[in-house]
Amino acid sequence: MNLRIGHGYDIHRVVAGRPLVLGGVKFDTDFGLDGHSDADCLTHAICDALLGAAGLPDIGHFFPTTDPAYKDADSQVLLRRVVAEITKLGYHISNLDATVIAEQPKIAPHLAAMKTALAQSTGLLPDEIGLKATTNEGADDIGRGLAIAAHAVALIHRP
Repeated sequence: MNLRIGHGYDIHRVVAGRPLVLGGVKFDTDFGLDGHSDADCLTHAICDALLGAAGLPDIGHFFPTTDPAYKDADSQVLLRRVVAEITKLGYHISNLDATVIAEQPKIAPHLAAMKTALAQSTGLLPDEIGLKATTNEGADDIGRGLAIAAHAVALIHRP
């Protein structure tokens, strides 16, 4: 079996008055993330991990910020398109593992819902998705609550 690993990272600045979406789940906050699409940094990191594992260009190649079609786009739709791209190459997702880094809001209470949303978009079972949350202990822009970031790793295989 041909196994391939990819890593993805994304970060977006926090802005007032925009919905916060992480892993396909909308949070009840008065702030969101700045970006061309819905700015779901977790889903974007997962997209890049999958694309990288398949040897494809990054998410910006497929969904450029210069294209108005992706303005406020639902990142779960983008993720489903990424899954279709790697499937065309004969790859299947084995599992995903990701970490969200944020001071606020508390992410842990939403992890199960995020896993469910990501499972629906990828075709994985929720237990094939590792998902964690941490803070940056007050360090840098993330630690000051000015940004939220995510790291993701994807294992894909081609039978």
